Amino acid sequence: MPFRALVAALVAALVAALATVAGLAASPLAAQQAPPDYAAAMHAAHGSETPSASPAARIQPRTTVTSEVVTYGTLDGKALKGVLARPSGTKGGPALIVIHEWWGLNDNIKAVAARYAGEGYTVLAVDLFGTTAGTPDSAMKLYQAAMRNVPAGERNVAAAIAWLKQAGATSIGAVGYCFGGHWSLRAGLVGGTDVKAVAIYYGAPITDAGALARLKAPVVGFYGALDTGIPVDSVRRMQSVLTGSGRTMTMHVYDGANHAFANPSGRAYDAKAADDAWGKALAFLKANLR
Repeated sequence: MPFRALVAALVAALVAALATVAGLAASPLAAQQAPPDYAAAMHAAHGSETPSASPAARIQPRTTVTSEVVTYGTLDGKALKGVLARPSGTKGGPALIVIHEWWGLNDNIKAVAARYAGEGYTVLAVDLFGTTAGTPDSAMKLYQAAMRNVPAGERNVAAAIAWLKQAGATSIGAVGYCFGGHWSLRAGLVGGTDVKAVAIYYGAPITDAGALARLKAPVVGFYGALDTGIPVDSVRRMQSVLTGSGRTMTMHVYDGANHAFANPSGRAYDAKAADDAWGKALAFLKANLR
């Protein structure tokens, strides 16, 4: 083939290939593969709610607990303030980072932190928002802002891990609800071998194998079968990536339960599912935190 004809053929092939790629990018399949908008999904799930206390926030700790506000680090020149809850008269021992729902570090999640402390843990309830939300619209904005700056959130969680280590924690786990469920997973990514257990309550999954490579801790997840915002199939994909790389993720899916079935705020509380998940979460934490 003459040289000019060869060049013309190659150019035509390149143009055709680019057109094909452009067509794929605009296709419905490509749209389906776009990252899920979890903030919008949570707004759909909680759009008619306020952060009123659910029964989860009214369950008292099994033992006497003391709580106080602590500064566990700084981020961009601002103090990171959380709530430290622990059994009265104890220091050190196994510790938990508790991460709030999309309503922020309100009194309801503080009550859940105290309940974990009543089980013998030193609990640090962290604040990833710096404020609390009173409406679904304001909660969605806080969620979106946090997810636009994941590195800052990860530095926040890293500060909490370092603070607990300096305070004498013998082991550290993480547990979170909804927005916080995703971030309890990220605490495991950030902490590496320093985090020994991760409990996720219906948090958004991470399925990228490279990102999950940082995770060293076993994971337990609790999900509602009726949850359309965080579909169970999407979490099973994460489970498959983790188990395929030799790590452990156990999932508990509750038939008839929706998103936020154990949340300390809101109206989706399902006592049967929440009680079962609580018992399983405690057993998981006891087995992995010393």
